[in-house]
Amino acid sequence: MLDALKQNRTPGRHFGCVVVDNGSTDNTAEVARRLGAMVIQESRRGYGSACLAGLEHLRAAPPDAVVFLDADFSDHPEEISSLLDPITEDRADLVIGDRTRLAQPGALLPQQRFGNALATRLIALRTGHRYRDMGPFRAIRWSALESLQMSDPTWGWNVEMQMRAVQNRLRVLEVPVQYRPRIGQSKISGTLRGSIRAGGKILWAVWQYG
Repeated sequence: MLDALKQNRTPGRHFGCVVVDNGSTDNTAEVARRLGAMVIQESRRGYGSACLAGLEHLRAAPPDAVVFLDADFSDHPEEISSLLDPITEDRADLVIGDRTRLAQPGALLPQQRFGNALATRLIALRTGHRYRDMGPFRAIRWSALESLQMSDPTWGWNVEMQMRAVQNRLRVLEVPVQYRPRIGQSKISGTLRGSIRAGGKILWAVWQYG
């Protein structure tokens, strides 16, 4: 990921990489530090908790925009420019990577596709805006992100962001991105129990933030 960021540099655009270690059991943090990333430790488990910890670190010197990217190899960091360009060109405030069209076979599991379709349909019913995907690979203008006052500590993070973006009248754009099978097994989509818990949380988040 860090190598792709270095190769993806654009004149006048400066990248920084913050890796939030949310209880990993391998040498992720060590490797990230060795490659030049700022590593933040977050003991509170949950995807949203990790995102909130990273954002809190950035508040000391806020960037113009933030890109959220999973570190499980499924996303393609070399596509960051396709998410950032609409923001730097002032065509969008939030850009979401749409995995549904370019995902490799087997990259999106059946339970992921079902949950994605259900969540986007429910959000459309509550807000009137129909998203194609709930993908984690996304970019957002810092000022727009701060206006959303994000708070969800778990799997409702993406739902909260996408619903509040509509409610706050942000300019939202979805762009096709590639997606490949992740390395290792997901704690959420990789098990039946995790999928059920995540599904319940998504349903709760659609109701809560709607």
